[in-house]
Amino acid sequence: MSKKQIILGAQFPGVNNFTVWSDPDAGSQIDFSSFRHFAQTIEAGKFDFIFLAEGLRVREQKGRFHELDVAGRPNTLAILTALASITEHVGLIGTLTTTFNEPYPLARQLATLDILSGGRSGWNVVTSPGAFTGANFRRGDHLPFEERYQRAREFLDAARKIWAGGEFSHFSKHFDIAGQTNLAPLPQSGPVIAQAGDSEEGRELAASRADLIYSRHGTLEAGQAFYADVKRRLARYGRNKDALKILPGANFVLGHTAEEAREAEKAIRLQQVSPKNAIVFLEQVWNRDLSAYDPDGPLPEIDPDVSVTQLAQGRANRYDNRRETAKAWRDIAERDKLSIRELIIKVTARQQFVGTPEQVASDINTYVQANAADGFVFAPHLTPGGFDEFVKSVVPILQEWGVFRGEYEGGVLLANLGLKEGTENDKKSASVRG
Repeated sequence: MSKKQIILGAQFPGVNNFTVWSDPDAGSQIDFSSFRHFAQTIEAGKFDFIFLAEGLRVREQKGRFHELDVAGRPNTLAILTALASITEHVGLIGTLTTTFNEPYPLARQLATLDILSGGRSGWNVVTSPGAFTGANFRRGDHLPFEERYQRAREFLDAARKIWAGGEFSHFSKHFDIAGQTNLAPLPQSGPVIAQAGDSEEGRELAASRADLIYSRHGTLEAGQAFYADVKRRLARYGRNKDALKILPGANFVLGHTAEEAREAEKAIRLQQVSPKNAIVFLEQVWNRDLSAYDPDGPLPEIDPDVSVTQLAQGRANRYDNRRETAKAWRDIAERDKLSIRELIIKVTARQQFVGTPEQVASDINTYVQANAADGFVFAPHLTPGGFDEFVKSVVPILQEWGVFRGEYEGGVLLANLGLKEGTENDKKSASVRG
């Protein structure tokens, strides 16, 4: 049996809970020199794509700016267009919302990126929640959760009609548009479509319309369960199991020895979760001001406030069932005898690959060959040089084992990802993928 080829994506990290922006070796999050270094390193490592997240409003907690958030990052499409001019092969995927955009202008902008990059564009399709973000657009909380995904599906269907060229029309609950595009033919049938979401709605959106799905899981078994669940959904949409690639988000820590890597991981996690930030994370679940609590002490005895009023606004607030989450965290803290800070370090950790380059390469390959993933989207804890050592030491091992490309195959991003729609003969399938 032939070995599966590993897909590698690289997220340019913002200021968040897995970066160490205060480290002396950290550079700017917004200067183009940082994006240039990052992109050229990733392309030298033959990665499949660069990924940019995007926030539409700075998060807040207790009425103040959230410390762990991007402030001042330029527009995603502008960054990716600039990177297209200094790279030749690596894909360029950006996060853009369907909640606060409209199909024609966004489809046209993405098509422009695809043309200028020679078919390397991608779109991470997301929905945006809440009146907090909506206030920037004078819309408020105009869509309930279920309708946001309905709008996303309709938005994507409309965009694909626009990318097909010529006359288009799309009439649905959320859109009533018709016209004629002035776009040149796209190098690929349309930008690669990525989707992130572990909810039932998110999995269905990915199974029906996406090329990539970002996921999160911490064990091989959990990854295999997610992989099997999403892959089996494809058949109901007439798609084969290889039409959607599953890419968990992950971090890595390298060392000359396994012990050195583990010690480095401990030091990094302590930087990522300071005493102050441990309380900030806990407040997002408890929905209470917990500033009087000792981060090195036990969890609060009081229960979370489950009122509608939220202490955290924006993407900082990720916990829908506070009581259930609090109970689970109490069980973990009691079982492992953890302080607040120790608990937060544990429960906020992403998928981690820690060890020597050989160990990290082996673990990555094990997940992929065992069908727990088709690859990974890695994010370093330092910007912009966080991938330098990975490209130098891990990538060559994967190449030697024959599970990762030695050179780009050429062509468009869809083809490099092993998606059949990227070939010349399949460009006619612009409206339906898989």
